[in-house]
Amino acid sequence: MTTPIIQPSISVKTLSESPNLKSIPSNYVNSDIYPFDFIASKPHDYSNSIPTVDFSLLTSIDPHQRSQAINNLNKACQEWGFFMVVNHGIQESLIKKVIDGTQGFFNLREEEKKEFEGKHVLDPIRYGTSFNTSKEKAFFWRDYLKVFVHPKFHSPSKPDRYSDIMWEYCEKVREVTKVLLGGLSQGLGLEECYLEKTLEMKSGFQIFIANYYPCCPQPELALGMPPHSDHGLLTLIIQNQVGGLQVQHQGKWIHVNALPNSLLVNTGDHLEIFSNGKYKSNVHKVVVNNTSPRISVAVAHGPSLEAIVSPASPLVQSETNYIPMKYKDYMEMQQSNQLHQKSILEQVKIQRN
Repeated sequence: MTTPIIQPSISVKTLSESPNLKSIPSNYVNSDIYPFDFIASKPHDYSNSIPTVDFSLLTSIDPHQRSQAINNLNKACQEWGFFMVVNHGIQESLIKKVIDGTQGFFNLREEEKKEFEGKHVLDPIRYGTSFNTSKEKAFFWRDYLKVFVHPKFHSPSKPDRYSDIMWEYCEKVREVTKVLLGGLSQGLGLEECYLEKTLEMKSGFQIFIANYYPCCPQPELALGMPPHSDHGLLTLIIQNQVGGLQVQHQGKWIHVNALPNSLLVNTGDHLEIFSNGKYKSNVHKVVVNNTSPRISVAVAHGPSLEAIVSPASPLVQSETNYIPMKYKDYMEMQQSNQLHQKSILEQVKIQRN
């Protein structure tokens, strides 16, 4: 059974635009629930430099350049589970259209956006607030739109041309993801096409997640999203010029200062499972501010919904570290529960003394 969605009566955007709003409602206060997660490294601390992958080298016909790019990708997924992709070939004008279209969606009247409210976590179009309001002790300072875009393309009918922009961008980002996954497959010592074939990526699941984090009068008490890892293999993120994403690295929270026109990439739980733990899914969160709304678009890529995901057999030398599970079941379990670190992945991880 899927979990029904219980939404707050108004969006966070509408709440944030209330006249004379000086403090946030108590059911949006997260500072007591996640005390450690309100501590972060300094915004310009470059001693923990986030890895960068040059996509043009990954597609180079020069074998030395490509090998070096695969090594960089491999190292980033082992040590960080997060990296930035530059020279990816997606036009900056298209990225701007996606961000502007997303702003247009969240600027629709409340009753128009409510037309797209989903009933269950696996509905192909779902607009809402926070993450899972039926499970949370406190809500998150975030409105979202989640749309299944592959293998079957869905989209909201408003605003005008948003659907066309969404389709074009998702096609482009899926092509980038295919190359990244091919490089990661080789980084694991497998054939370039091994992951694609094993996880049935031609019918792979792709979801477009648009996020709106309004200005918050008390950002020190609220969270845009709690610490969590993503389901799937890779999530590719773009944003407006407002930061807020933080990644966990060596026990510290690191601010992500995105390079211009870069794609931010999180490794997901199913890449960790497929690699038998060689690659680690990244724990990340979103903080909010009191000056500028943040818009981000995350496009998550996973196996076919019907694929049973387990460690790649060539990577299991003596023992497997994860219980095989259908991707659809895993995703539904994660989306139906409260987000907390890697709590769902821990349930399929084999515990040994």
